[in-house]
Amino acid sequence: MLTPILDSKGAMPLYEQLYRHIRREIEEGRLKAGERLPSKRALAAHLKISVVTVEGAYQQLLAEGYLSSRPKRGFFVLAGEVPSLGEAPPVPPPQESARPVFRYNFSTSAVDTALFPFSTWAKLMREVLSQQEGTLLDSPHPQGVPQLREAIACHLYRFRGIQAHPAQIVVGAGSEVLISLLVQLLGREVGYGVEDPGYAKTHRILTSCGAQVAPIPLDSQGLRVDALEESGAEVVHVTPSHHFPLGIIMPVTRRQALLQWAASRPGRYILEDDYDSEFRFSGRPIPALQSLDSGGRVIYLNTFAKSLAPSLRISYMVLPPQLLERWQKEFWFYSSTVPSFEQYALASFMEGGHFERHINRTRLRYKARREALLTAARDTGLTRVGTFTGGDAGLHLLLRMDGRWKEEELTRRAALAGVGVSPLSGCELTPPAAPRLPALILGYTQVDAQDMTPALEQLKKAWQF
Repeated sequence: MLTPILDSKGAMPLYEQLYRHIRREIEEGRLKAGERLPSKRALAAHLKISVVTVEGAYQQLLAEGYLSSRPKRGFFVLAGEVPSLGEAPPVPPPQESARPVFRYNFSTSAVDTALFPFSTWAKLMREVLSQQEGTLLDSPHPQGVPQLREAIACHLYRFRGIQAHPAQIVVGAGSEVLISLLVQLLGREVGYGVEDPGYAKTHRILTSCGAQVAPIPLDSQGLRVDALEESGAEVVHVTPSHHFPLGIIMPVTRRQALLQWAASRPGRYILEDDYDSEFRFSGRPIPALQSLDSGGRVIYLNTFAKSLAPSLRISYMVLPPQLLERWQKEFWFYSSTVPSFEQYALASFMEGGHFERHINRTRLRYKARREALLTAARDTGLTRVGTFTGGDAGLHLLLRMDGRWKEEELTRRAALAGVGVSPLSGCELTPPAAPRLPALILGYTQVDAQDMTPALEQLKKAWQF
């Protein structure tokens, strides 16, 4: 139904305002040739104006050739282009920048969606529609539906050693949303530390929220606590179980030092991002930093983007008790940012053991791809000019190259050969303190095991090794 905004007190008659609106809709293509307009009575009732006013507008459009009238059928937009009468030309829509398409894409920003259990998920969604029809369309709890938070709490205890009450869990539409809310909770003025190099998007989120952000350098054990102390930051974001992109697993001595830093002054907190902890390929599982925290200084963050699919947009955080109390007093006016439908489906997926089975299957598949990548690197001779690190966990490897090419040239040559790789410099917030050899980040979730050798053969030609 047409809904122009008409000014009954304006100098221009109402019929002319309506006529001009319809004419503009036709000229700019929003009313298509052959499209039927509302009847005079229906449009008059919708706009709360007289039928005579609508008839006056329609008659003028008929006279100028914008409309045709068909007996007992109504008014229709005429075919053919109609010249604009002095109207400004329409503004073209903004052009979206296209993402490069590679034959072999070693990106770290996606997973293999072919591994997603579509049939199981579809079955559970149908069950949700039939079983939750009484609550599905109600506003969900501000922290997420209780069923999902209970399933997450059970999962954290069984697989990460975290004892969290479901009331401590907040579900959100991606880590971006949760980190933005944490800045409001903790304050913009306290100062935030981030790993350097590290996940550059976290730095952008924090700065866009108005927070002061300090890049904190790393050593072989992860984030340097002495540099954190010198920075003056009171909150720090870390990836201790598998650093992105260097792949460092923070040892327990460094974790304890980080916890001591947080406990030494009121108001200090650690944001533990456990983004891909489900994928560890050797050794025993590494306990989460939060499971070692006895002072309530660790805010645990995780996502289903790596384990299921990024498009689900479901992440969660575990708040310490003292922050939970503040959250429930000051932030419960926020509505849940994740639709109830997806939350109930994910809860059923976890409760039925499907999530654990899915992780076990994908872990085996990704492990095979990692091993195929390393084997192909040896067979093609890539290991003679480069060294892989960070392979014990996570879904990417760091390839440190010799100095024959710079990172930009390596990336450019790979792209021309149809292979997508990412330079380490894209994760560096400040220039390295000392010159270093070029390094590239290779995620292996989107390249099949049988394609690893062809992909590296292409790199061999491009890099001439």
